[in-house]
Amino acid sequence: MSSSNPQWGGRFRLASADILQRINASIDIDRKLWRQDIEGSRAHARMLARTGVLSEADAAAIEEGLAEIEAEIEGGRFSFETALEDIHMNIEARLAERIGEPGRRLHTGRSRNDQVATDFRLWVRDAIDRIDAALAAAMRALADRALEHAADPMPGLTHLQTAQPVTLGHHLLAYVEMLGRDRGRFADARARLNESPLGAAALAGTAFPIDREMTAGALGFARPCANSIDAVSSRDFALEFLAASAICAVHLSRFAEEIVIWCSAPFRFVRLSDAYTTGSSIMPQKRNPDAAELVRAKPGRIAGALMGLLMVVKGLPLAYAKDLQEDKPPVFEAADALELALAATEGMVRDFVPDLSRLRAAAGDGYSTATDLADWLVRALELPFRTAHHVTGRIVARAEGMGVALADLPLAEMQREEPRITQAVFEVLSVEASIASRNSHGGTAPARVREQAMRWREALA
Repeated sequence: MSSSNPQWGGRFRLASADILQRINASIDIDRKLWRQDIEGSRAHARMLARTGVLSEADAAAIEEGLAEIEAEIEGGRFSFETALEDIHMNIEARLAERIGEPGRRLHTGRSRNDQVATDFRLWVRDAIDRIDAALAAAMRALADRALEHAADPMPGLTHLQTAQPVTLGHHLLAYVEMLGRDRGRFADARARLNESPLGAAALAGTAFPIDREMTAGALGFARPCANSIDAVSSRDFALEFLAASAICAVHLSRFAEEIVIWCSAPFRFVRLSDAYTTGSSIMPQKRNPDAAELVRAKPGRIAGALMGLLMVVKGLPLAYAKDLQEDKPPVFEAADALELALAATEGMVRDFVPDLSRLRAAAGDGYSTATDLADWLVRALELPFRTAHHVTGRIVARAEGMGVALADLPLAEMQREEPRITQAVFEVLSVEASIASRNSHGGTAPARVREQAMRWREALA
């Protein structure tokens, strides 16, 4: 058994069991918070000096010591000690080594409880800012490709069956809309987490004359947390971050699945370059869309992280409990996974080359302009839509029986189902006519697609 922790061991006579040290230590995980920890300590020291709790000389020594520790960590010269449990004690102990007594005064008016809650909120806020930038980059890539292919037909599918012709640009813009909502969810999460726990201390606040507004402002928070118990015990900001991450990852996974399908031999709608594909160790002809497949897999980790943290916090009484030490691994892992997936998605969007002739041919397969025929019957012959639907279904059955496309079915065959059909019907049965007719707001008509692509490009500039 080793000696008790020098930061809290005054109450304890016996040393901690080795297994307790191993399960209790979090330094291998929370060392990622070192920048936020130093930033929070700087703000706390300056506030203590401003309020007279610390002397200016002590505050200056603390500032200097923290700058030296920052340089040590950045330079890889800092020794992280498992016996000191976490990043907070590692930095505080090193500060006391470097500057002596002033370093031991830094913890006045705060606890590790509010310290870690502050550090964690700062880290999640930084992660949201990185993810927001990555989302914007992926959206710009999609909008650029959408503008490029605003008029290029492809099959629009429901149930993975041919439904109606759309344009490739219109299809890509659907993902821009999804990712735009993801940005909104992250922005909402950021606004709600942007309150400072610093100064809540262990759970009840502190008797020292601290200025929580000052530290909140120095750290870029909108305000201090209003309740000291809530400040140290709540992790809903982390759950909300994970929920937004999981939804975003699912959106990326849907796009990735389509890339996998489109790259497959039966479809061959698009081709990814060597930069985003891999080969096989045994089949030399293979070109595997591994980047897309790995993006498709990421929601498993990210949604799992959300479920894991929900289970950690679901039964915790107020205020702080050591269970909350388990809050950071899922968040760190999810953030890393999502940032990777976003970068890979942006890369694939800019990389893929569509086979426009194959997409055009597939857009006309499966009697995809049948709805256009039904609409024509409503407009030209004033049939009720449900009646037009049934008539069209019978005409499609005739075309299918003859093995021809709707546009190639003789007029006489159509007139056997509805005698009033005229030659004018063929004006609406081409893929291009179908696409051009969908001119409603949000529709697939090339003019609408260009408008939306330009709107997004301007918004994301």
